[in-house]
Amino acid sequence: MKKISIFWFRRDLRLEDNHGLFQALSESENVLPLFIFDKNILEKLENKSDARVEFIHDQISKIHQELEKKDSSILIKYGDPEAAYRELLSEYSIQAVYTNRDYEPYAKSRDKKIKSLLADKDIPFHSFKDQLIFEPGEILNGSGEFYKVFTPFSKVWLSKLSPKMLEGYKPMHWKNLYQTSSLNLPTLKEIGFEKSEVTIPSKTADEEVISHYNETRDFPAKNGTSRLGIHLRFGSISIRQLAQKAKELNATYLNELIWREFYMMILAYNPQVVDKAFKPAYDQIPWRNNEEEFAAWCQGMTGYPIVDAGMRELNATGYMHNRVRMVVASFLTKHLLIDWRWGEAYFAAKLLDFELASNNGGWQWAAGTGTDAQPYFRVFNPSSQQEKFDKNWKYIKKWIPEINSDKYPKPIVDHKFARQRAIDTYKSALNQ
Repeated sequence: MKKISIFWFRRDLRLEDNHGLFQALSESENVLPLFIFDKNILEKLENKSDARVEFIHDQISKIHQELEKKDSSILIKYGDPEAAYRELLSEYSIQAVYTNRDYEPYAKSRDKKIKSLLADKDIPFHSFKDQLIFEPGEILNGSGEFYKVFTPFSKVWLSKLSPKMLEGYKPMHWKNLYQTSSLNLPTLKEIGFEKSEVTIPSKTADEEVISHYNETRDFPAKNGTSRLGIHLRFGSISIRQLAQKAKELNATYLNELIWREFYMMILAYNPQVVDKAFKPAYDQIPWRNNEEEFAAWCQGMTGYPIVDAGMRELNATGYMHNRVRMVVASFLTKHLLIDWRWGEAYFAAKLLDFELASNNGGWQWAAGTGTDAQPYFRVFNPSSQQEKFDKNWKYIKKWIPEINSDKYPKPIVDHKFARQRAIDTYKSALNQ
């Protein structure tokens, strides 16, 4: 059998500045690039025209085209990763496996199984930090514990950042790629999916947008955010390159990247937050969970224009403006007293840039169940948010053409009443 080493692509769908790939090509010969379409993940996706799957498929195709110029290719497997590795062990004499670390609970469990399977054959499994600047365990307080509050975490993060960390990994020893040109990329249909109507934003970091991010990021009618979330999620751009740009251009944008790492750290140390409140006392909140009201929220028919515009934008494009995400999440959890997990799951199904840690962290922040210091009495007023951030109704009119007609519904709940109900409900649950 042919002796090879494997580089396993996951959330790092690029050749340039890829830490694990750099290490594989530096240390091994005959490096075979691998991607596994993981059935355990794909089978949970309800929408068979999920744009994220098409995006991954396109990125794999682009990687193959680049590898082809180097007389190589990428091997594709479809199924359970453990079963895929058993097949590989029967097909090749594997010397080592290289990959980049993933910090989500499923990924950690999957990697543990693969590492164990390989260890039985005395095959090393090398994993590297690639999707974060500081991974969980690198930013700790004076007692050696993880930070539970963002501000001190961000201060230490910034104080430890050095230019070397943002340099990236190059050049590559491309001659060490396994020489093959065959590509066995299945069609979308063959893995149970079809093309989507959703447009994927460009992966080019718009320096003009990033430069003015602190001035424009809160206004949903403006082109004021980078829209790079999906590329960070799947690693089609390098976090090091993006953080370098942010460091040069805009401290507020860099701060958003630090938030992403904060939530990754929270999830890594607290995997229970996937389905429980970060603060256990908040699991006592008696959610109303009215299904008709939830449906109205999902469809953008609550009678609150800023909420409805956001939900319609999400349903149509797989994207929702950051400021509006906070407003719609606060509305669902506080005004309607619907469990944050319902909203989180809806976002997880719809958002192109869905990332478990950030989605969970954002929803728990909005619901007041997360890491925020004084949360439960913060209830966004949708009308004042609209007045402040879309006072000319440009964003609202784009997504709600019937806004000033009798086709648009009346508010499903009165703000003043809902705010007080939320505060009373939380207070009562927490004082038990």
